[in-house]
Amino acid sequence: MPDRIALVTGAGKGLGWETSRRLGALGMTVFAGARDPQRGREAAETLRAGGADARFVPLDVTSERSVRQARDVIDASCGRLDVLVNNAGVSPEQEPGIRGVPTAVPAGLLRQTYEVNVFGVATVTRLMLPLLLRSAAARIVNVSTTMGSLTAWADPDSPQRRYAPMLLAYDSSKAALNALTLHHAAQLAGTTVTVNSASPGYVATDLNGHRGTLQLGDEGSVSVIVRLATAGADGPTGAFVSDDGPAAW
Repeated sequence: MPDRIALVTGAGKGLGWETSRRLGALGMTVFAGARDPQRGREAAETLRAGGADARFVPLDVTSERSVRQARDVIDASCGRLDVLVNNAGVSPEQEPGIRGVPTAVPAGLLRQTYEVNVFGVATVTRLMLPLLLRSAAARIVNVSTTMGSLTAWADPDSPQRRYAPMLLAYDSSKAALNALTLHHAAQLAGTTVTVNSASPGYVATDLNGHRGTLQLGDEGSVSVIVRLATAGADGPTGAFVSDDGPAAW
């Protein structure tokens, strides 16, 4: 996909870096957004060494000023944006006594999680939308998880209820992110912009303490993100998709 312009948030490591690598391998110009300048520059250098047209752009999704500056860089360089992957996310409730104990989660930790996972996505999408609307076929992919599935949490017999830790801040923030996906998709229906939530595989990253069963680079690690980012005119919008197919909201 030459001449396609992509922005990936949280691209300094983990799923964001792997998504950037795969989009770059398809011929896209990838703006690798990262809050940490050193990590972002190193990530972009590694991507370029692998043959990708990758460019580091400083991006703290919790700072509207930072998002505006990143938008201005992309606008000045390319004049439009074809793919936005809202990948940046946090899951800070890992301490003993809090992990898996919803009633022990303080409000401050909830705010910290929502600031990145929900408010950050809303800010990036709002400010990048003018560039996306200049694209002939723009794709917004919000990186979510089946841990945010209300259907699964409501079913006492679901594998999620039986085996997954209850991470109140993280899980509820991803449920809110899915609601954001639906609202944005409804608003943009009839335009050239599609908006979807993607649930990648359970990949070992810093976010989950490397407990994941997949490794970065495995086929299923970010495949669903890439599929939605490269979907054609017949692709979905307002969908929640996992590597196995449609996911329950």
